[in-house]
Amino acid sequence: MHKKIMGIHHITAIVGHPQENVDFYSGVLGLRLVKQTVNFDDPGTYHLYFGDTQGKPGTIITFFPWPNAYKGKVGDGQVGVTAYAVPKGSLEFWEMRLDNFTIPYKKQERFGEGYLVFDDPHGLHLEIVERDEGDKNTWAFGELTPEVAIKGFAGATLLSAQPDKTAELIEKVMGFERVGVEDDFIRFRSSGEIGNVIDLQLTSIGRGKMGVGTVHHIAWRASDNQDQLDWQEFISSQGYRVTSVQDRNYFNAIYFREHGEILFEIATDPPGFAIDEPADKLGTELKLPSRYEFNRAQIENSLIPIKVKK
Repeated sequence: MHKKIMGIHHITAIVGHPQENVDFYSGVLGLRLVKQTVNFDDPGTYHLYFGDTQGKPGTIITFFPWPNAYKGKVGDGQVGVTAYAVPKGSLEFWEMRLDNFTIPYKKQERFGEGYLVFDDPHGLHLEIVERDEGDKNTWAFGELTPEVAIKGFAGATLLSAQPDKTAELIEKVMGFERVGVEDDFIRFRSSGEIGNVIDLQLTSIGRGKMGVGTVHHIAWRASDNQDQLDWQEFISSQGYRVTSVQDRNYFNAIYFREHGEILFEIATDPPGFAIDEPADKLGTELKLPSRYEFNRAQIENSLIPIKVKK
């Protein structure tokens, strides 16, 4: 069997106070809060999803906000940096926007591309880079027009405890094309138009520790349920322990930990986020899986209220 992953489906991270999380990803980065729900395994914790207008695969970053939780450490076995793609010619706008919000940033160049490098309020490492690929984001928010708005993921930088093993998985099993090596990074590219570039750091920076300011897992795209089952069988045949299919309401998910200790997920593109609320109302109400509806009042009372500020 020879298969190729299209690219990133979503990235899930652990952060601190949920309102600070909303204020930054909605108010500063201009992403749309497309779903308010809870951690299906811990219903006392939000699970917040931000993306483009529809919340398309390749645009979604999700968060488990843990107020007052311990600080994590970014390191081996994690996604080290999440990169966002913006339209060509818009990087100057983003420099000014970060300045206006007094967010410190650095400029870096990698594989011939210029990056703005900065952190979110809880320590997650982020980048912005110009890319031609990907549809413009039509979600209008203040000064953020489709000509400058974040389109979705440009890609991610992986920190692996065994970079050679992770590289083999990405290229030989998941079907990414190896683009080249520059300094301390190998670059890979998938067939998708967004969330399609993975940089793998070759030097260990020490083992990471899960907590606030770290990525929990990275999810890759499966076109549908059958494609996901094919991936489940294929990944298992390569010696990885893959979970059974988990119903996450908005997609189905399977998980495995690769040899470099990064938690990988493969998630289906459908059914998407409009399955339980209209497209024009995405993210406006708390949505619960059916097994928790009986306990809605208690769950709502346990969660810190959040609001998207216009």
